Amino acid sequence: MRHLIDFGDLSRQEWDQLYARASQIIDAPEKFIDVCRGKVAANLFYEPSTRTNFSFQTAMLRLGGTVFGFADPNSSSVAKGETLKDTIKMVSSYADVIVMRTPWEGAAKAASLYSHVPVVNAGDGGHMHPTQTMADLTTMTKLLGGVDGLAIGLCGDLKNGRTVHSLIKAMAKFEHIRFFLISPRELAVPDYVRAFMLENEMKFTEVTGLEAVIPQLDVLYMTRIQRERFVDPLEYERNKGIYILTRRKLDRAKEKMLVMHPLPRVDEITVDVDDDSRAAYFQQARYGMFARMALLSDLANQPRLERTEAVEIGTKPVCSNPRCITQTQPYLPPLVKKNGGVDCCAFCDTALR
Repeated sequence: MRHLIDFGDLSRQEWDQLYARASQIIDAPEKFIDVCRGKVAANLFYEPSTRTNFSFQTAMLRLGGTVFGFADPNSSSVAKGETLKDTIKMVSSYADVIVMRTPWEGAAKAASLYSHVPVVNAGDGGHMHPTQTMADLTTMTKLLGGVDGLAIGLCGDLKNGRTVHSLIKAMAKFEHIRFFLISPRELAVPDYVRAFMLENEMKFTEVTGLEAVIPQLDVLYMTRIQRERFVDPLEYERNKGIYILTRRKLDRAKEKMLVMHPLPRVDEITVDVDDDSRAAYFQQARYGMFARMALLSDLANQPRLERTEAVEIGTKPVCSNPRCITQTQPYLPPLVKKNGGVDCCAFCDTALR
């Protein structure tokens, strides 16, 4: 059974094949209107979403399939105390593919252990968001002609930005990428992301200022400071509005630099940037729908598993990350993996103490 939990699940060849299919769909969408005829997607969104939820719904409908699910867990049996395992076992009895967005890091990985159908990670807390990365790569390839050799600036909340973590992981599959990581020190990339970059010999520079590096960039990837990920409200207040991209700041950028953003934006890109030819974030959202159509056309047509493999029953979480799915679902097995030679939780990538 193939799932998409982390962009690392895909090889470069598999991504190239997915992109080729997405490009075909962009050019001739009418040829794909029956690809998922009779197939059903379950969208389980445990936290608010506009673009990702609508994008997946529209993608399945454009392929001829149908969609059910919830956008509020309080309208489901989760509110009665149903475990994630039981929800997934039940839903995978009805659907051909499951799309999940949750505030718990590693939840999609946990769901994949019990599902009879493919699981797609549509964002798990501040951890990963691989299908946003598909949208990002599709946008870069379509508008710049390719991804290899790009200088990419990632700006904003790099600690909690799951889109940033997924994009960095994806770029290990490409050649001669240079990253400029632009953030306050307290919102720098997590240790496991930095360890991943070092292990894969990726070139990166960490800075706190945007304007000094903007002339060097081929892509400027803005992110919002994520209020919902902060435990301390004062920390959010210290950092909100710290990076604001204006039309004036773009005067120093390359003529063909792309301004990207996973959206929603708050105040980090002023509205006068929208009319600049380099602003690509609304195109990025549209390309994301086509990339998800390419993914669903594959996953929704996989044969379902009649039986899933037996999974060890856990007794207590081994991970100390309070946002890890193992904290609320203690029956999950104590899975461990190596990141940069360090033992880490296989669900959320946090280093084990």
